[in-house]
Amino acid sequence: MTQIPDMLARAAQLVLDHARAGGATAAEAQVATSRGYSVSVRQQAVESLEFQHDREMAVTVYIGHRKGSASTGDLSEDGLRTSVSAALDIARATGEDPCSGLADAARLATVFPDLDLDHPWDLAPVDAIASARATEAAAMAVDPRIRQSEGAALSTHRTVSVYANSHGFLGTRESTSHGLNCAVVAIDGDDMQRDYWYTSHRRPDRLEAAEAVGAEAGRRAVRRLGARRLQTQKAPVLFTPELARGLFGAFVGAISGGALYRRASFLLDALDQPVFPTGIDLLQRPFLPGAAASSAWDSEGVATSDRTLVEQGVLRGWLLGSYAARRLGLSSTGNAGGVYNLLVEGERQSQQALLKQMGRGLLVTELLGHGVNGVTGDYSRGAAGFWVENGELAYPVDELTVAGNLRDMFRNIVGLGDDLRPYSSIRTGSVLIDGLTLAAQAT
Repeated sequence: MTQIPDMLARAAQLVLDHARAGGATAAEAQVATSRGYSVSVRQQAVESLEFQHDREMAVTVYIGHRKGSASTGDLSEDGLRTSVSAALDIARATGEDPCSGLADAARLATVFPDLDLDHPWDLAPVDAIASARATEAAAMAVDPRIRQSEGAALSTHRTVSVYANSHGFLGTRESTSHGLNCAVVAIDGDDMQRDYWYTSHRRPDRLEAAEAVGAEAGRRAVRRLGARRLQTQKAPVLFTPELARGLFGAFVGAISGGALYRRASFLLDALDQPVFPTGIDLLQRPFLPGAAASSAWDSEGVATSDRTLVEQGVLRGWLLGSYAARRLGLSSTGNAGGVYNLLVEGERQSQQALLKQMGRGLLVTELLGHGVNGVTGDYSRGAAGFWVENGELAYPVDELTVAGNLRDMFRNIVGLGDDLRPYSSIRTGSVLIDGLTLAAQAT
């Protein structure tokens, strides 16, 4: 694998050379290869074993302010030349856009620290199958009411990519991703409840044990048996870390360049205004070793940086790539491609303490649907979880809707949990929000 980055770099340079020879005034290329496999078992039988080896090149060329893009999985010289020609043809047929073009050369990354992203797993498929089987067996052993399995799966992949542009930038990234998951169904009479659990990391030695993943999947399925429906009401809601990440993901979308220049964000005029309670900070930290979204440069090669996006509840910055920045009359913030490790910071307490603080309300453990309006901030999602009385879980609930407006929801955060999952691009624990509407779903 040590020769692969050099091979990809040569392919990227060949693409840039063909683009220049074909009349491009600027060009950029991303060349990547990934390989790995995934295995799934169901009822202890191997359901699938899939090996994957992908190669891809994506090129964007500029003729003045005319832009064309093409991609291919053929990394031969003829394949690369054909794709470049297609991109040039598209550019010649495209209208002028004065905001199109490469990122400013002065903003490109020049420092490339080792971010500890590459941890290949020399795991034989037979051992992967055994791990998946152990995960499923642990889930099924939790309770005799777990009678069906939707299976357990293990995956391991390694990716090597090169980004290069005609400013002379060349960046190489080698990274791995590994994961293990399981889903089972608990049955009690006519009541059937499904749930799952998972673990993922760049480092295989940081994955949760197979037995622990299975046991948690089984426990989560069983505890949902006997779910009731709620009456429509307003109540505080505690979002588990997995679901709280979605809330902050909506925030990221609302402060990103595409939504801003299209005027399609509910936070359009919120810069330097309070959007969260005092005491909450949102930080970008792109240089965390081994983290899910660590990178020294964004998808255009612009250097990333530590940033304070929210300071004591006040919005302090946007997430901009070069194109969006030009449309807005601003400068790139090094966020083409998104946010690079978002940390939600503030005073934290245990989930149990948050339940005590809530007293009476909903712990939501599952959300369904995509009812988030990025323009207005209106939020409405199908949900399931547990009703809380006197700070304790009283009984499971399902077939309900959680509704509010994200701008109000962010301002009404009254507690953060210390139950952070160790591996996620958005690091947050549970989040307690006051005053949401809970509505029974129509039957």
